[in-house]
Amino acid sequence: MTVWDRPDPPHPPVPLDRERVIAAAIALADEGGLEAVSVRKVAARLNAGPMRLYGFISTKDELFDLMVDEVHAEILPEEQPGDWREALRILAHRTRQAVLRHEWLADLLGGRPTLGPNGLAVTEAKLAALDGLADIDTVKRAVETVSAYVTGAIRREIANLRAERTTGLSKRDWQRAHGPHVTRMLATGRFPALAKAVHDGTDVDAEASFSTGLDWVLDAVAAKLTRPPA
Repeated sequence: MTVWDRPDPPHPPVPLDRERVIAAAIALADEGGLEAVSVRKVAARLNAGPMRLYGFISTKDELFDLMVDEVHAEILPEEQPGDWREALRILAHRTRQAVLRHEWLADLLGGRPTLGPNGLAVTEAKLAALDGLADIDTVKRAVETVSAYVTGAIRREIANLRAERTTGLSKRDWQRAHGPHVTRMLATGRFPALAKAVHDGTDVDAEASFSTGLDWVLDAVAAKLTRPPA
């Protein structure tokens, strides 16, 4: 039986319910990351014994599944746009915003699909945006491609944010600190393409980079949708 199929205990010994358990776990993760979450710590936050939580969950992985699904409710827009590009763009940006609010989600994105009601609803929204525009296999590959970009871009952004906190150096400070080394390496002439990127390229913020990359991926999807059958 999955965590989604397991009913709540009919008469819990303390005033607990699944929603309170999930909310407590998310609060812990928001404060200290996934390493701050355990059945024991959630129980302590709820002033309950750990054994009392096992009526709702049996493992920490199940707790993570519930947390991920709860946050997926923040990703779903109130209305589904009629234009497929806009629908996928909104879902991508709402996913990024949800992860920026709950950084731990970046560690749980990707891999096997989430099977909770909110996670399934997000997947449904992605597939529905492309429904009828291509054969189902093309639609599935398109959704997977966009999702892979979104996951990778978000994880990179979160990794940079964590590095700033860990080192105490902003991106600009880090670049200044490592500038002399990079300058010496580029001066060797061994990395001409990299030198051109460093000296002539434009630096943009994370949101602009995410938006540009997303548009390029959607352009690639559009090419597959409009290509005539062979």
